[in-house]
Amino acid sequence: MSGGVRFRLRATGIEPALRLLGFAAGAGVRELAGRLGDLLADRSHLAARRDERQRRAAERLARTLGDLKGAFVKLGQFAALRYDVLPPPVREALGSLHDRVPPLPFETALRVIESELGRPLGEAYAAFDPEPLGAASIAQVYRARLPSGEDVAVKVQHPWLEASIGADLALLRGALAVWTALTGRSRETGRRLFDEFASTLREELDFEREAAVAREIAANLAFEPQIVVPEVVAGLTARRVLTMRFHVAVGIADRAGLARIGVAPGAVLAILARAYAKQVFVDGLFHADPHPGNLFVLDEPGAATRPRVLFIDFGLSRRLDPALRDELRRGIFALLQRDLDAFVAGMERMGMIAPGAHETVRSAVRSMFERMAQESASALALSGDRVLSLKDHAKALLQETAGLQLPNDLLLYARTLSYLFALGAQLDPSLNLLEISLPYLMRFLAGQRD
Repeated sequence: MSGGVRFRLRATGIEPALRLLGFAAGAGVRELAGRLGDLLADRSHLAARRDERQRRAAERLARTLGDLKGAFVKLGQFAALRYDVLPPPVREALGSLHDRVPPLPFETALRVIESELGRPLGEAYAAFDPEPLGAASIAQVYRARLPSGEDVAVKVQHPWLEASIGADLALLRGALAVWTALTGRSRETGRRLFDEFASTLREELDFEREAAVAREIAANLAFEPQIVVPEVVAGLTARRVLTMRFHVAVGIADRAGLARIGVAPGAVLAILARAYAKQVFVDGLFHADPHPGNLFVLDEPGAATRPRVLFIDFGLSRRLDPALRDELRRGIFALLQRDLDAFVAGMERMGMIAPGAHETVRSAVRSMFERMAQESASALALSGDRVLSLKDHAKALLQETAGLQLPNDLLLYARTLSYLFALGAQLDPSLNLLEISLPYLMRFLAGQRD
């Protein structure tokens, strides 16, 4: 789709507009038919019927967004985080959106590479495998070899994204305006959500930014020789092409693969816990997508005695604003001291409480504090399974508390920590991640930074 009619339809927004209109029309007809059916149904089954219609509509929406790829998949993934905005069935359907998509023809990627690097492929790489290692919603990755003989991974952005982003965002802005009107939410809420999404999307499409973030995180984690961030090949990296060193590795959740190279899952988890505690508590810049597809263990001699963990894909990384970091520090102090007034005051300063919702939110936070008191005498003494239980309780509060609104960066921060604890429960439930993270948390509370 590098040129021709379909490229123009995609780049100008006509194709996605028609697809979304088709979805909306179908959803409207099905909802009307469902409501007519409600008139004849047993009244005791009405709630279940409505829930089922909502679930099916959300699944159809997820399929439509997945087919459109690019900004639309990213919108679904962004929306799946919004516990404070969308009901569970919708978030669950959107959360099922995967980045994996059928690859584009190699000729399409070739044109992007040569255009971005300003030279023929054969001058940039000594060898280039035309079969991609993987394809996702915004790019696909190839294995290649440099003239020096080193193996590299080459991430190539889909060609229509840069051309279509303006039209896609305009279309999504309009769709969001319709959604806020239909749901009765304020225009300000809609604008805030759209601005957060658009900013995140533009950052993910800039591979030069991703390269800079990877270098900075690598420098921040240089203290930990068991963490590997692939080296960026500067001369072969541009806005839509990213070249990094290739490493042979085993997926972090691949128990059979880890057993083959003699690596205990608990050892890997301890390395990860230190790395993420350093990023989120000390550096304020963190890799915000720690799912098993982005974390590996190097398959190399000596792995059994000293495993090294490989991080990839730094497109979704966040740098917390200093003001937000200060508020987080105050919030943790208030949490440790069970100071409800101080905690809610911090939420007010961060704009997390909508006008008129103070008492409702305060009551919800009091409930969370009471739940924590029941779980443990000290917030720092919670085990991993209890942390996950409290996470579920916090998610329920977000879903059920009107007027509670969270900044997207804070949601990503919380999700990153949540992913880490979930990974801990999967790899080695006996390992206490809070205990490993405690030195970095104490530095954060003391306001110390490298």
